[in-house]
Amino acid sequence: MTKKINSQDIRQKTREFILEHFPTARQQNITDEDLLLGNNIIDSMGILEIVTFIEKEFIITVDDEEFMPENFQSIADIANFVQSKQHH
Repeated sequence: MTKKINSQDIRQKTREFILEHFPTARQQNITDEDLLLGNNIIDSMGILEIVTFIEKEFIITVDDEEFMPENFQSIADIANFVQSKQHH
């Protein structure tokens, strides 16, 4: 049985990944609520990198129909999405 990870841990791990892989995120000192797509921090390829990361890190599967901007707009949105997937 896999351990459920809390939202704060998801946010922290996702933030670390984004800061490490996307220099603009470091330059803008992003918060968990900052828009990643709208502020040119990540692009569509960046979303694929984040999806690959969260699938491996949190042992979830992102289905094609879940590739919606609202699931990946911010670190907070990503954490909410991951948590919702863990409850299934």
